[in-house]
Amino acid sequence: MERSDTRVLTTHAGSLPRSKALVEMMVHKSRREPVDTDALAREIEASTRRVVAHQLEVGIDVGNDGEQARESFFTYVQHRMSGFAGASERPIMRDITHYPSFLQLKLPEFSRTMVSLVSAPKAVGPVRYVDRSQVERECADYESILGEQRAGFRESFMTAASPGIVAAAMANEYYASSDEYVLALAEALRTEYAAVVAHGFVLQIDCPDLAMERHTSFADRPLDDFLCFVDHNVAAINHALAGIAPERVRMHICWGNYEGPHTFDVPLDDLLPRLYAARVGALVVSMANPRHAHEHRCFARYPLPPQMLLVAGVIDPTTNYVEHPEVVADRIERAVQAVGDPRRVLAGTDCGFDTAAGLGEVAEEVVWEKLRALRAGADLATRRLFSGA
Repeated sequence: MERSDTRVLTTHAGSLPRSKALVEMMVHKSRREPVDTDALAREIEASTRRVVAHQLEVGIDVGNDGEQARESFFTYVQHRMSGFAGASERPIMRDITHYPSFLQLKLPEFSRTMVSLVSAPKAVGPVRYVDRSQVERECADYESILGEQRAGFRESFMTAASPGIVAAAMANEYYASSDEYVLALAEALRTEYAAVVAHGFVLQIDCPDLAMERHTSFADRPLDDFLCFVDHNVAAINHALAGIAPERVRMHICWGNYEGPHTFDVPLDDLLPRLYAARVGALVVSMANPRHAHEHRCFARYPLPPQMLLVAGVIDPTTNYVEHPEVVADRIERAVQAVGDPRRVLAGTDCGFDTAAGLGEVAEEVVWEKLRALRAGADLATRRLFSGA
Protein backbone atom coordinates (compact mmCIF):
# COMPACT_ATOMS: atom_id res chain seq x y z
CA MET A 1 0.00 0.00 0.00
CA GLU A 2 1.36 3.39 -1.01
CA ARG A 3 2.51 5.71 1.78
CA SER A 4 2.90 9.48 1.78
CA ASP A 5 6.67 9.17 1.64
CA THR A 6 7.46 12.45 -0.15
CA ARG A 7 4.10 14.23 -0.24
CA VAL A 8 0.61 13.81 1.19
CA LEU A 9 -1.26 11.38 -1.03
CA THR A 10 -4.95 11.84 -1.78
CA THR A 11 -7.70 9.27 -2.05
CA HIS A 12 -11.42 8.96 -1.28
CA ALA A 13 -13.80 6.44 0.25
CA GLY A 14 -15.10 4.79 -2.92
CA SER A 15 -18.42 5.80 -4.42
CA LEU A 16 -18.65 8.65 -6.91
CA PRO A 17 -21.65 10.19 -8.74
CA ARG A 18 -23.41 7.94 -11.22
CA SER A 19 -25.07 9.22 -14.37
CA LYS A 20 -28.84 9.76 -14.25
CA ALA A 21 -29.41 6.92 -16.72
CA LEU A 22 -27.24 4.59 -14.63
CA VAL A 23 -29.11 5.49 -11.44
CA GLU A 24 -32.43 4.61 -13.04
CA MET A 25 -31.18 1.25 -14.30
CA MET A 26 -29.51 0.42 -10.98
CA VAL A 27 -32.73 1.13 -9.09
CA HIS A 28 -34.54 -1.38 -11.31
CA LYS A 29 -31.73 -3.90 -10.91
CA SER A 30 -31.77 -3.56 -7.12
CA ARG A 31 -35.46 -4.47 -7.17
CA ARG A 32 -34.73 -7.44 -9.44
CA GLU A 33 -36.84 -5.86 -12.18
CA PRO A 34 -36.00 -6.38 -15.88
CA VAL A 35 -33.07 -4.32 -17.16
CA ASP A 36 -31.54 -4.21 -20.64
CA THR A 37 -28.22 -5.86 -19.78
CA ASP A 38 -26.41 -4.52 -22.86
CA ALA A 39 -27.58 -0.96 -22.19
CA LEU A 40 -26.58 -1.32 -18.55
CA ALA A 41 -23.10 -2.53 -19.48
CA ARG A 42 -22.64 0.40 -21.87
CA GLU A 43 -23.75 2.91 -19.26
CA ILE A 44 -21.48 1.41 -16.58
CA GLU A 45 -18.52 1.63 -18.96
CA ALA A 46 -19.25 5.23 -19.93
CA SER A 47 -19.86 6.31 -16.35
CA THR A 48 -16.71 4.55 -15.13
CA ARG A 49 -14.64 6.19 -17.85
CA ARG A 50 -16.04 9.58 -16.80
CA VAL A 51 -15.27 9.22 -13.08
CA VAL A 52 -11.77 7.87 -13.73
CA ALA A 53 -10.98 10.86 -15.96
CA HIS A 54 -12.36 13.29 -13.37
CA GLN A 55 -10.33 11.75 -10.55
CA LEU A 56 -7.13 12.03 -12.55
CA GLU A 57 -7.95 15.60 -13.58
CA VAL A 58 -8.48 16.80 -9.99
CA GLY A 59 -5.33 15.09 -8.72
CA ILE A 60 -6.41 11.94 -6.87
CA ASP A 61 -3.40 9.68 -6.23
CA VAL A 62 -5.17 6.50 -5.10
CA GLY A 63 -8.35 6.12 -7.12
CA ASN A 64 -10.94 3.58 -8.17
CA ASP A 65 -13.86 2.94 -10.50
CA GLY A 66 -16.29 4.96 -8.37
CA GLU A 67 -18.40 1.83 -7.73
CA GLN A 68 -20.23 2.51 -10.99
CA ALA A 69 -20.90 -1.19 -11.56
CA ARG A 70 -22.73 -1.59 -8.24
CA GLU A 71 -26.17 -0.46 -7.16
CA SER A 72 -24.92 0.34 -3.64
CA PHE A 73 -22.00 -0.40 -1.40
CA PHE A 74 -23.53 -3.61 -0.01
CA THR A 75 -26.82 -4.67 -1.68
CA TYR A 76 -24.88 -5.61 -4.83
CA VAL A 77 -24.02 -8.90 -3.09
CA GLN A 78 -27.55 -10.18 -3.78
CA HIS A 79 -26.53 -10.60 -7.43
CA ARG A 80 -23.30 -12.45 -6.64
CA MET A 81 -24.46 -14.69 -3.79
CA SER A 82 -27.19 -17.23 -3.26
CA GLY A 83 -29.70 -17.13 -0.42
CA PHE A 84 -31.25 -13.65 -0.71
CA ALA A 85 -34.89 -12.76 -1.44
CA GLY A 86 -37.74 -10.65 -0.10
CA ALA A 87 -37.14 -7.47 1.87
CA SER A 88 -35.66 -6.59 5.24
CA GLU A 89 -37.09 -4.10 7.72
CA ARG A 90 -34.00 -2.15 8.78
CA PRO A 91 -34.25 0.04 11.92
CA ILE A 92 -33.97 3.75 11.26
CA MET A 93 -31.00 5.50 12.83
CA ARG A 94 -31.87 6.76 16.30
CA ASP A 95 -30.82 10.37 15.67
CA ILE A 96 -33.31 10.61 12.80
CA THR A 97 -36.30 9.30 14.75
CA HIS A 98 -35.41 11.22 17.92
CA TYR A 99 -36.00 14.61 16.30
CA PRO A 100 -39.45 14.62 14.63
CA SER A 101 -38.97 18.05 13.06
CA PHE A 102 -35.74 16.87 11.45
CA LEU A 103 -37.52 13.80 10.07
CA GLN A 104 -40.24 16.02 8.59
CA LEU A 105 -37.58 18.24 7.04
CA LYS A 106 -35.96 15.25 5.34
CA LEU A 107 -39.11 13.44 4.18
CA PRO A 108 -39.13 15.04 0.69
CA GLU A 109 -35.70 13.52 0.03
CA PHE A 110 -37.10 10.01 0.47
CA SER A 111 -39.20 10.44 -2.69
CA ARG A 112 -36.09 10.64 -4.88
CA THR A 113 -35.28 7.85 -7.33
CA MET A 114 -32.68 5.85 -5.43
CA VAL A 115 -31.71 2.39 -4.29
CA SER A 116 -33.21 1.60 -0.89
CA LEU A 117 -30.81 0.62 1.88
CA VAL A 118 -33.53 0.06 4.48
CA SER A 119 -35.48 -2.63 2.63
CA ALA A 120 -32.64 -4.72 1.21
CA PRO A 121 -33.23 -8.41 0.50
CA LYS A 122 -32.92 -10.79 3.45
CA ALA A 123 -31.18 -14.15 3.86
CA VAL A 124 -33.71 -16.93 3.33
CA GLY A 125 -31.30 -19.73 2.38
CA PRO A 126 -27.62 -20.73 2.45
CA VAL A 127 -25.42 -17.76 1.60
CA ARG A 128 -22.72 -18.72 -0.90
CA TYR A 129 -20.69 -16.78 -3.45
CA VAL A 130 -21.99 -18.24 -6.70
CA ASP A 131 -21.06 -15.73 -9.43
CA ARG A 132 -17.41 -14.74 -9.44
CA SER A 133 -17.75 -13.51 -13.02
CA GLN A 134 -19.22 -10.19 -11.90
CA VAL A 135 -16.27 -9.15 -9.73
CA GLU A 136 -13.85 -10.44 -12.38
CA ARG A 137 -15.58 -8.37 -15.06
CA GLU A 138 -15.70 -5.31 -12.80
CA CYS A 139 -11.94 -5.51 -12.18
CA ALA A 140 -11.10 -6.26 -15.81
CA ASP A 141 -13.24 -3.42 -17.14
CA TYR A 142 -11.62 -0.98 -14.74
CA GLU A 143 -8.16 -2.18 -15.77
CA SER A 144 -9.07 -1.65 -19.40
CA ILE A 145 -10.25 1.91 -18.79
CA LEU A 146 -7.12 2.68 -16.78
CA GLY A 147 -5.06 1.45 -19.72
CA GLU A 148 -6.58 4.19 -21.90
CA GLN A 149 -5.18 6.96 -19.69
CA ARG A 150 -1.88 8.66 -20.48
CA ALA A 151 -1.09 8.89 -16.78
CA GLY A 152 -2.74 6.69 -14.20
CA PHE A 153 -3.10 6.61 -10.43
CA ARG A 154 -0.23 5.91 -8.09
CA GLU A 155 -2.37 3.02 -6.88
CA SER A 156 -5.89 1.71 -7.33
CA PHE A 157 -8.33 0.29 -4.81
CA MET A 158 -11.58 -1.61 -5.06
CA THR A 159 -14.28 -1.62 -2.39
CA ALA A 160 -16.23 -4.56 -1.00
CA ALA A 161 -18.87 -4.93 1.69
CA SER A 162 -17.96 -6.25 5.12
CA PRO A 163 -19.67 -9.38 6.47
CA GLY A 164 -21.02 -7.27 9.33
CA ILE A 165 -22.81 -4.63 7.29
CA VAL A 166 -24.44 -7.26 5.10
CA ALA A 167 -25.63 -9.12 8.19
CA ALA A 168 -26.86 -5.94 9.85
CA ALA A 169 -28.76 -4.57 6.85
CA MET A 170 -29.87 -7.78 5.11
CA ALA A 171 -31.89 -9.57 7.78
CA ASN A 172 -31.31 -13.20 8.72
CA GLU A 173 -34.25 -15.58 8.35
CA TYR A 174 -32.24 -18.74 7.74
CA TYR A 175 -29.29 -19.17 10.10
CA ALA A 176 -29.70 -20.28 13.71
CA SER A 177 -27.90 -17.23 15.05
CA SER A 178 -26.50 -13.90 13.93
CA ASP A 179 -22.99 -15.17 14.66
CA GLU A 180 -23.49 -18.10 12.31
CA TYR A 181 -24.86 -15.76 9.64
CA VAL A 182 -21.89 -13.38 9.87
CA LEU A 183 -19.40 -16.24 9.60
CA ALA A 184 -21.22 -17.64 6.57
CA LEU A 185 -20.99 -14.23 4.93
CA ALA A 186 -17.29 -14.00 5.80
CA GLU A 187 -16.66 -17.34 4.15
CA ALA A 188 -18.59 -16.29 1.05
CA LEU A 189 -16.89 -12.89 0.77
CA ARG A 190 -13.44 -14.50 0.83
CA THR A 191 -13.98 -15.13 -2.89
CA GLU A 192 -14.52 -11.45 -3.67
CA TYR A 193 -11.73 -10.20 -1.44
CA ALA A 194 -9.24 -12.60 -3.00
CA ALA A 195 -10.30 -11.64 -6.53
CA VAL A 196 -9.77 -7.91 -5.90
CA VAL A 197 -6.28 -8.47 -4.50
CA ALA A 198 -5.39 -10.93 -7.27
CA HIS A 199 -6.02 -8.14 -9.79
CA GLY A 200 -3.40 -6.04 -8.03
CA PHE A 201 -5.79 -3.62 -6.34
CA VAL A 202 -5.83 -2.56 -2.71
CA LEU A 203 -8.97 -3.97 -1.11
CA GLN A 204 -11.12 -1.55 0.88
CA ILE A 205 -13.63 -3.23 3.17
CA ASP A 206 -16.59 -0.97 3.97
CA CYS A 207 -17.62 -1.44 7.61
CA PRO A 208 -20.21 1.09 8.79
CA ASP A 209 -21.49 -1.69 11.04
CA LEU A 210 -18.49 -1.12 13.29
CA ALA A 211 -19.78 2.34 14.24
CA MET A 212 -23.25 3.06 12.83
CA GLU A 213 -24.96 0.00 14.32
CA ARG A 214 -24.57 1.52 17.79
CA HIS A 215 -27.38 3.97 16.97
CA THR A 216 -29.24 1.61 14.65
CA SER A 217 -29.80 -2.02 15.64
CA PHE A 218 -28.10 -1.56 19.03
CA ALA A 219 -29.78 1.74 19.91
CA ASP A 220 -31.70 0.23 22.87
CA ARG A 221 -28.99 -2.12 24.10
CA PRO A 222 -25.99 -1.64 26.42
CA LEU A 223 -22.72 -0.40 24.97
CA ASP A 224 -20.99 -3.64 25.94
CA ASP A 225 -23.39 -5.60 23.72
CA PHE A 226 -22.44 -3.42 20.79
CA LEU A 227 -18.71 -3.72 21.52
CA CYS A 228 -19.04 -7.52 21.56
CA PHE A 229 -20.75 -7.20 18.17
CA VAL A 230 -17.77 -5.16 16.93
CA ASP A 231 -15.31 -7.78 18.19
CA HIS A 232 -17.19 -10.58 16.47
CA ASN A 233 -17.43 -8.70 13.19
CA VAL A 234 -13.72 -7.85 13.23
CA ALA A 235 -13.01 -11.56 13.78
CA ALA A 236 -15.25 -12.36 10.79
CA ILE A 237 -13.28 -9.89 8.65
CA ASN A 238 -10.04 -11.57 9.70
CA HIS A 239 -11.48 -14.93 8.70
CA ALA A 240 -12.46 -13.57 5.29
CA LEU A 241 -8.96 -12.12 4.82
CA ALA A 242 -7.12 -15.39 5.48
CA GLY A 243 -4.18 -15.60 3.08
CA ILE A 244 -4.29 -11.90 2.11
CA ALA A 245 -1.41 -9.69 3.23
CA PRO A 246 -2.65 -6.97 5.63
CA GLU A 247 -0.77 -4.29 3.69
CA ARG A 248 -3.07 -4.92 0.72
CA VAL A 249 -6.21 -4.06 2.73
CA ARG A 250 -7.71 -0.91 4.17
CA MET A 251 -10.82 -0.80 6.35
CA HIS A 252 -13.38 2.01 6.22
CA ILE A 253 -15.59 2.76 9.20
CA CYS A 254 -18.22 5.47 9.55
CA TRP A 255 -21.24 6.47 11.59
CA GLY A 256 -23.61 6.65 8.62
CA ASN A 257 -23.10 8.71 5.49
CA TYR A 258 -26.00 11.12 5.91
CA GLU A 259 -26.47 14.72 7.00
CA GLY A 260 -28.12 14.43 10.40
CA PRO A 261 -27.71 15.23 14.11
CA HIS A 262 -25.50 12.19 14.87
CA THR A 263 -25.97 12.86 18.57
CA PHE A 264 -26.06 9.14 19.38
CA ASP A 265 -22.81 8.20 17.60
CA VAL A 266 -20.45 5.99 19.56
CA PRO A 267 -17.16 7.78 20.35
CA LEU A 268 -14.12 6.67 18.38
CA ASP A 269 -12.29 6.22 21.69
CA ASP A 270 -14.54 3.24 22.41
CA LEU A 271 -13.74 1.65 19.06
CA LEU A 272 -10.08 2.20 18.18
CA PRO A 273 -8.50 -0.54 20.32
CA ARG A 274 -10.95 -3.03 18.82
CA LEU A 275 -10.40 -1.82 15.25
CA TYR A 276 -6.68 -2.40 15.68
CA ALA A 277 -7.39 -6.12 15.95
CA ALA A 278 -8.28 -6.22 12.23
CA ARG A 279 -5.63 -7.69 9.94
CA VAL A 280 -5.52 -4.61 7.72
CA GLY A 281 -2.86 -2.12 6.72
CA ALA A 282 -4.88 1.09 6.97
CA LEU A 283 -7.98 2.59 8.55
CA VAL A 284 -10.21 5.01 6.61
CA VAL A 285 -11.89 7.17 9.26
CA SER A 286 -14.42 10.03 9.18
CA MET A 287 -12.72 13.12 10.63
CA ALA A 288 -14.15 16.06 8.67
CA ASN A 289 -17.81 16.22 9.67
CA PRO A 290 -18.81 18.44 12.62
CA ARG A 291 -19.55 15.51 14.94
CA HIS A 292 -16.18 13.77 14.59
CA ALA A 293 -13.70 16.49 13.62
CA HIS A 294 -12.21 16.44 17.12
CA GLU A 295 -11.40 12.73 17.08
CA HIS A 296 -7.95 13.10 15.53
CA ARG A 297 -6.92 13.29 19.20
CA CYS A 298 -7.92 9.64 19.64
CA PHE A 299 -4.88 8.59 17.63
CA ALA A 300 -2.63 10.27 20.19
CA ARG A 301 -4.37 8.41 23.03
CA TYR A 302 -4.46 5.11 21.13
CA PRO A 303 -1.47 5.16 18.74
CA LEU A 304 -1.76 3.42 15.40
CA PRO A 305 -0.03 0.02 15.38
CA PRO A 306 3.34 0.30 13.63
CA GLN A 307 2.11 -1.50 10.51
CA MET A 308 -0.98 0.65 9.99
CA LEU A 309 -1.64 3.81 7.96
CA LEU A 310 -4.44 6.32 8.47
CA VAL A 311 -6.61 7.66 5.66
CA ALA A 312 -7.95 10.73 7.42
CA GLY A 313 -11.33 12.03 6.28
CA VAL A 314 -10.76 15.72 5.57
CA ILE A 315 -13.65 16.27 3.12
CA ASP A 316 -17.32 15.94 4.14
CA PRO A 317 -19.40 14.15 1.43
CA THR A 318 -22.76 15.21 2.91
CA THR A 319 -22.52 18.98 2.38
CA ASN A 320 -22.26 21.18 -0.69
CA TYR A 321 -19.89 23.51 1.10
CA VAL A 322 -16.52 23.22 -0.67
CA GLU A 323 -13.76 23.06 1.92
CA HIS A 324 -11.09 25.73 1.59
CA PRO A 325 -7.63 24.25 0.89
CA GLU A 326 -6.33 25.90 4.07
CA VAL A 327 -9.02 24.07 6.08
CA VAL A 328 -8.07 20.80 4.38
CA ALA A 329 -4.39 21.38 5.13
CA ASP A 330 -5.15 22.15 8.78
CA ARG A 331 -7.12 18.91 9.10
CA ILE A 332 -4.31 16.91 7.55
CA GLU A 333 -1.77 18.51 9.86
CA ARG A 334 -3.84 17.72 12.95
CA ALA A 335 -4.08 14.09 11.89
CA VAL A 336 -0.33 13.96 11.28
CA GLN A 337 0.36 15.51 14.68
CA ALA A 338 -1.76 12.82 16.36
CA VAL A 339 -0.18 9.96 14.40
CA GLY A 340 3.32 11.40 14.65
CA ASP A 341 4.54 10.68 11.11
CA PRO A 342 3.33 12.37 7.89
CA ARG A 343 4.33 9.32 5.85
CA ARG A 344 1.62 7.28 7.59
CA VAL A 345 -1.26 9.65 6.76
CA LEU A 346 -3.21 9.92 3.50
CA ALA A 347 -5.89 12.55 2.90
CA GLY A 348 -9.34 11.28 2.00
CA THR A 349 -13.08 11.77 2.36
CA ASP A 350 -15.29 10.79 5.27
CA CYS A 351 -17.32 8.44 3.10
CA GLY A 352 -18.52 8.02 -0.47
CA PHE A 353 -20.45 10.57 -2.52
CA ASP A 354 -23.09 8.14 -3.86
CA THR A 355 -23.11 5.12 -1.55
CA ALA A 356 -26.34 3.93 -3.16
CA ALA A 357 -27.41 4.91 -6.65
CA GLY A 358 -29.29 8.21 -6.36
CA LEU A 359 -28.51 8.72 -2.67
CA GLY A 360 -25.77 11.33 -3.03
CA GLU A 361 -26.33 14.65 -1.25
CA VAL A 362 -23.69 16.65 -3.15
CA ALA A 363 -24.16 18.01 -6.68
CA GLU A 364 -21.85 16.30 -9.14
CA GLU A 365 -19.93 19.43 -10.16
CA VAL A 366 -19.41 20.18 -6.48
CA VAL A 367 -18.02 16.69 -5.87
CA TRP A 368 -15.15 17.41 -8.25
CA GLU A 369 -14.60 20.84 -6.68
CA LYS A 370 -14.35 19.22 -3.26
CA LEU A 371 -11.82 16.69 -4.54
CA ARG A 372 -9.89 19.49 -6.23
CA ALA A 373 -9.78 21.24 -2.84
CA LEU A 374 -8.55 17.96 -1.34
CA ARG A 375 -5.58 17.99 -3.71
CA ALA A 376 -4.86 21.68 -3.10
CA GLY A 377 -5.02 21.19 0.67
CA ALA A 378 -2.75 18.17 0.49
CA ASP A 379 -0.23 20.24 -1.48
CA LEU A 380 -0.30 22.95 1.19
CA ALA A 381 0.17 20.38 3.93
CA THR A 382 3.02 18.81 2.00
CA ARG A 383 4.92 22.09 1.90
CA ARG A 384 4.52 22.44 5.66
CA LEU A 385 5.21 18.85 6.65
CA PHE A 386 7.99 17.75 4.30
CA SER A 387 11.12 19.83 4.49
CA GLY A 388 12.42 20.73 1.04
CA ALA A 389 9.19 19.69 -0.69
